[in-house]
Amino acid sequence: MIKDIVVNLALVGANDPAAAYAVSVARTFGAHLTGIVFVYDPVISPSIMDGVSAEWIDAQRDESRTMAQAAIESFERATEGAGVQAEHRIIEATLGGATDMFGRIARRFDLVVVGQREPDRMSPADLFAEGALFESGRPVVMVPYIQKEGLRLGRVLMCWDGSRTAARAMGDAMPFLARAKQVDVVIVATGRAKSDEIPGADVGHHLARHGIKVDVKRIVAEDVDVPNTILSYAADVSADFVVMGGYGHSRLREFVLGGATRGILGSMTIPVLMSH
Repeated sequence: MIKDIVVNLALVGANDPAAAYAVSVARTFGAHLTGIVFVYDPVISPSIMDGVSAEWIDAQRDESRTMAQAAIESFERATEGAGVQAEHRIIEATLGGATDMFGRIARRFDLVVVGQREPDRMSPADLFAEGALFESGRPVVMVPYIQKEGLRLGRVLMCWDGSRTAARAMGDAMPFLARAKQVDVVIVATGRAKSDEIPGADVGHHLARHGIKVDVKRIVAEDVDVPNTILSYAADVSADFVVMGGYGHSRLREFVLGGATRGILGSMTIPVLMSH
């Protein structure tokens, strides 16, 4: 069950696709929604520290607070309009500390929602996505920066390669899969078998036993380009939502995403639920 959701509110003014999408998810599941927004301390290189005045530092911090307050006001209007129970928190932190802190805060929720970084805009969105994926231990819904609609589950893609992370994602996504009108279990053939895949395992039968309408689709990745193969298939069938395992590892607080995961996050055009 999904009854407690947290979303990272971006400092982008009123147009925050992740926040709007999180509101629609909370409304669908009758869940409580918590918005977290960070006020950043200015990052100043030691080499220019002597040339920076206290007034400039205060002005930068005040600007961040103003943007955070605007994000909160927009969030409150959206939740009130949707009839969603919600609360918010404003936290002051460094940029590096904020992404780690958000991941740890997210451990106390059922679902995490974050936004995708706009390609031509400086933003820590990717860091929040990776921090939530690696640090929270919870399923994370990544929302494209172009997202305009709320949660839709007409057709959901469940990416399956027999791995532990894929199995984790399937279990975490069950509330979404159960509400979907159609689920396509997508198996991408790349010519390389997963060592941990169980021969003959039929995930389609497993989902069908949960009362889910499911089709199993095997598609071939040209030039072993799994991300674009998945996204092309999603576009071809007008999918609304993707579920997949999040690959990568974290060492010494450095987030390292696997190629398929990073490719999906960079190019996705529909919301993606990932679990690690």
